[in-house]
Amino acid sequence: MRILILGAGGMIGRKLTEALLAQGSLGGRSVTAIDAFDVVEPAAASDLVETSAGDISDPATISALVAKRPDVIFHLAAIVSGEAEADFEKGYRVNLDGTRDLLEAIRKQGEAYCPRLVFTSSIAVFGAPFEEAISDTFLQAPLTSYGTQKAIGELLLADYTRKGFVDGVGIRLPTIVVRPGKPNKAASGFFSGIIREPLSGLEAVLPVSDDVRHWVASPAAAVGFLIHAATMDTSALGPRRSLTMPGLSVTVGEMVEALREVAGDEAVALIRRAPDETIAKIVAGWPRNFAADRASEAGFAADADFTSIIRAHIADLAEEGQRS
Repeated sequence: MRILILGAGGMIGRKLTEALLAQGSLGGRSVTAIDAFDVVEPAAASDLVETSAGDISDPATISALVAKRPDVIFHLAAIVSGEAEADFEKGYRVNLDGTRDLLEAIRKQGEAYCPRLVFTSSIAVFGAPFEEAISDTFLQAPLTSYGTQKAIGELLLADYTRKGFVDGVGIRLPTIVVRPGKPNKAASGFFSGIIREPLSGLEAVLPVSDDVRHWVASPAAAVGFLIHAATMDTSALGPRRSLTMPGLSVTVGEMVEALREVAGDEAVALIRRAPDETIAKIVAGWPRNFAADRASEAGFAADADFTSIIRAHIADLAEEGQRS
């Protein structure tokens, strides 16, 4: 089985690659090659991994990758929320044009080719006013450019699946915390920062109030979602190919208290409150809670609680320290 990972250099892409190499198979078939692609060439984690770099919105680049006819394609590549809002043209070029170019490259391979395509969408496809717990039938009316780009991607995925060009599954990821490494340009980055930095003895900036509620999942849960989406029986999805992933609905205050439980008052004291109206406005337009029944019924599973997410992050840091 050949696998293509677009966005393989990001945190989730790296963890997905590691998981696939560790298990050695996907859906009962041996993994024989992984094409790992990103805007900056990913590190090669194994002889099975072929790495490359380029612009996903360049049709020639994406066509060359698809020409290898991967059995499964994970489309993780995207300009993140804050950057897509700040750079309108870049957001649409990468998030929309890049997705369309990918689908067209697959279609042009001909009738004998129909890969499983796992598309990472976002809960940003929904916009306020919200239900108390957003159901699977809630209207998609995004309030950001990023959410709009992802919503269009979902529609394209469904249509290309309907026409038999791909076997698509769209997974609307919660905000992933705790992200290791340095902060990125996502407006949601502080959700990880207020945990990650204090655990490393560093100050973290909190730009929103403690009563802000959000839908989150761990990196391990995200990788589990991706692998399940690549191997599940898609016949039960029907024409609605995108699902909201299970997660945890927690307030910033609850996250801070979970940090206190795990790491104590000293860690919490490193959180500095500095209100940012721009970030607060973006976050206010995001959904806070979901009834992810379709995904749960399809076998997707979430984290147990937020303290377990923090403890898993600490365990990951320890494991990385041992490897280095």
